[in-house]
Amino acid sequence: MVVPMISLAWLFAQKPWIVPIPGTTKLHRLHENLGAQSIELSPEEFREMNTASAKIKVHGDRYPPDSAKLINR
Repeated sequence: MVVPMISLAWLFAQKPWIVPIPGTTKLHRLHENLGAQSIELSPEEFREMNTASAKIKVHGDRYPPDSAKLINR
């Protein structure tokens, strides 16, 4: 399996109302990403991914200053 498919499958498993929007410019990658819907993570896999992602420290601004001005931030 490809890493983007696993990460999309993890997002699909979070909540039923979460809809990831995979960004790609290649049609074959879109089809590959859509394959993530057929991946079912076991409870253990889901737990392991949540534990690993909780350890990631997010820092910095989401947008550069010039872009943030355009969205009133």
